[in-house]
Amino acid sequence: MTESIEPVERRRRQRFLARRRGEHCFWAQIEGARVALLDLSLEGFAMPAEASPASGAAFAFVLERAGVPDQIRGRAHVVNRVGGAEGGQAGCLFDALDDDGRTRLEEWLTAHVLVNASVPITEKDAAAIVTGPSLI
Repeated sequence: MTESIEPVERRRRQRFLARRRGEHCFWAQIEGARVALLDLSLEGFAMPAEASPASGAAFAFVLERAGVPDQIRGRAHVVNRVGGAEGGQAGCLFDALDDDGRTRLEEWLTAHVLVNASVPITEKDAAAIVTGPSLI
């Protein structure tokens, strides 16, 4: 079963799985609950559907990453839900990131790409992957 809310989530930037070596590494605090993210990009994130706010409604969030006390605050909204055997997922797009959140998110994702790369790459290469178009 698939429920789609307009506009359909179509992130133009690369999405990164929010796991490292099988462990969750990115979370969002939403309405007092800590939710492990499924993926993260410069444009938004996906989370388990059962943990997401109502479709279309804007909500506040705080992004967190494993092993780092840094946080990124902002607002997003659910743009689609896709059902699945594991309960499905909700795609969320950022409405706004507070302060220097965009810059810090880019740094987080660049570090994530560097750590997960299976071949040696430079920080410049990793940043280009994060800020460039989706590769898939």
